[in-house]
Amino acid sequence: MAAAGWGRHGGGGIALLRGALGAAPRRACSSGAPVRAPAAAAQELQTSGRGRFLLEHAAPFSAFLTDSFGRQHNYLRISLTEKCNLRCQYCMPEEGVQLTPKSDLLTTREIITLAKLFVKEGVEKIRLTGGEPLIRPDVVDIVGQLHKLEGLKTIAVTTNGINLTRLLPRLKEAGLNAINISLDTLVPAKFEFIVRRKGFHKVMEGIHKATELGYRPVKVNCVVMRGFNEDELLGFVDFTKDLPLDVRFIEYMPFDGNKWNFKKMVSYKEMLDTIKQQWPELEKLPCEASSTAKSYKVPHFQGQISFITSMSEHFCGSCNRLRITADGNLKVCLFGNSEVSLRDHLRSGASEEELVQVIGAAVGRKKKQHAGMFNISQMKNRPMILIEPALMLFPLSQDTLQNPPNSKQWGHTFSHWLTSRASFPTQTRKALMKNKLIGQLYLPGSCREQQWHTTTGILQTQLRGSCIFQKDASSTFDPKCLEASPVGQVSVDCHSKEASPGSELGTTVPRASDSLTHTDEEGRAAMVDVGGKPDSRRSAVAVAVVRLGEKAFGMVRQNQMKKGDVLAVAQIAGIQGAKLTSQLIPLCHNIPLNHVEVSLSLDEDRCAVVIHSSCQTWGRTGVEMEALTAASLAALTVYDMCKAVTHDIVIEEVKLLSKTGGQRGDFSRV
Repeated sequence: MAAAGWGRHGGGGIALLRGALGAAPRRACSSGAPVRAPAAAAQELQTSGRGRFLLEHAAPFSAFLTDSFGRQHNYLRISLTEKCNLRCQYCMPEEGVQLTPKSDLLTTREIITLAKLFVKEGVEKIRLTGGEPLIRPDVVDIVGQLHKLEGLKTIAVTTNGINLTRLLPRLKEAGLNAINISLDTLVPAKFEFIVRRKGFHKVMEGIHKATELGYRPVKVNCVVMRGFNEDELLGFVDFTKDLPLDVRFIEYMPFDGNKWNFKKMVSYKEMLDTIKQQWPELEKLPCEASSTAKSYKVPHFQGQISFITSMSEHFCGSCNRLRITADGNLKVCLFGNSEVSLRDHLRSGASEEELVQVIGAAVGRKKKQHAGMFNISQMKNRPMILIEPALMLFPLSQDTLQNPPNSKQWGHTFSHWLTSRASFPTQTRKALMKNKLIGQLYLPGSCREQQWHTTTGILQTQLRGSCIFQKDASSTFDPKCLEASPVGQVSVDCHSKEASPGSELGTTVPRASDSLTHTDEEGRAAMVDVGGKPDSRRSAVAVAVVRLGEKAFGMVRQNQMKKGDVLAVAQIAGIQGAKLTSQLIPLCHNIPLNHVEVSLSLDEDRCAVVIHSSCQTWGRTGVEMEALTAASLAALTVYDMCKAVTHDIVIEEVKLLSKTGGQRGDFSRV
């Protein structure tokens, strides 16, 4: 579309600076704050750094959409709804979030009124977001009305892709000319696990439909998170080989209400290094000044890849974006917590001139750059689902770090599956916390001689996620073992020939030593130094059995559980658990696994799910713990997905079946 001329670009902006000093009086907006008259605004702009910049450069662009650093905001993102048809683990709880009353949301007419105003002032691109924008019933009509705005060059949408195949032909006809699709994994079972819904194949169909209808490129947004999908980088790059896609790897970012952890962030440079190892011929592509992406292309591939470096190398200096939330608030920075209600001004009868000045004042207050990842992670901001669902992320506020949400508040987040959180009685916890002050740790009900001294660092580790054993009169557990071990590091030498009566351990294995290998001379926890060991091929196989009972077993067999495909989700949880073993088991080494396999089968006779896991590596230490962790996590996942039907579920027979490699030789359970 052709530009509407000088009036469109500067009627309310540059013209105002150059002497269009109207005589309109000061008026009050709905909030009670006075709205500046054009003359007052012009005088203020002329004497400010912002005004001087505009006068010196005489840019044919609205003064009200240009901030004090000279950034011209010609890109507007409008959220059409807070609702979503997925329940992503890292975005919202399974039962959803508390939504804004419908009466407080922008109507279609209000959306078009604001869009028209922004386009008149110089906005050339509008992106429709949500929630999930394609679940709004009149989304096609909204696109059609936006298409009629003279001067608007691009109408884009960011979607999860579930409804895309059905709606895209009509959207294209209405005027939609750019698409971003959010997709964080290429593994169907992992997709279902993370979004708590089926739909992977619908998203893939939507991507192919977009390419068939001629969209070039189809942008695919992938938030990269360590321990979740960083192992799929090469798969996503390969996805661009035969399709005109732009796969955009987004650095994981912090937002309040989602579990953010700096360690989960994979930086742009790390991703780039990984990809260049596979495709050293990767080419850097030129980009526009206001682009948020660093783009690359593998020669002869149809598509390309990009990196959105919001955290490691921010692009605030060229930011040209503004956002309007579904309830009508203007956000000038995604990471800022400052918002201005345009809805309230609209409904109070504000004139177009007054709205423009409210917008200009907000833009004028925009900061040079956001606060940085560490400060952002502690800021109060809207939950992710209410701002930018295209960036499906994990951030965690400081309050949440100190008071972790329970499952009823936030559902089972992905970290919930992969982080061991001890659950012990309130009385025990209080006693432990009380004795933290004096550097001692003991169990309620035990005698003073059984107290343990511990450092603050070890104590903090115990309180975050280790098992605390409370001595029970009916227990056959040897108290000598407790006396010799710090809490949370209670160990049983499973290789000892002196197995207790009735033990199922009937296999004789070589003994490595007569002492525990994970403690130092003073009995403190210590990792084994494997630096002097030779590399060798290591493998391990473990098993676990989950007895479900007849009813739950039948529902699993018929795939009728409300939470989804139990076997598929448990398989992915097991694989992820194996990869994160060193984060769950404190003294395990971080091992680069060559292969992880988790298989689940149904045992009709026992009404049970039988889980087998196998791990392989080439290194200096074994993978027994990885195999056991995989089997255990898969078993716990089966339990979690079936507990709504019955709690009479038993996890049993978690054990190592075999291992190969290492100085102690091979092991095989008969």
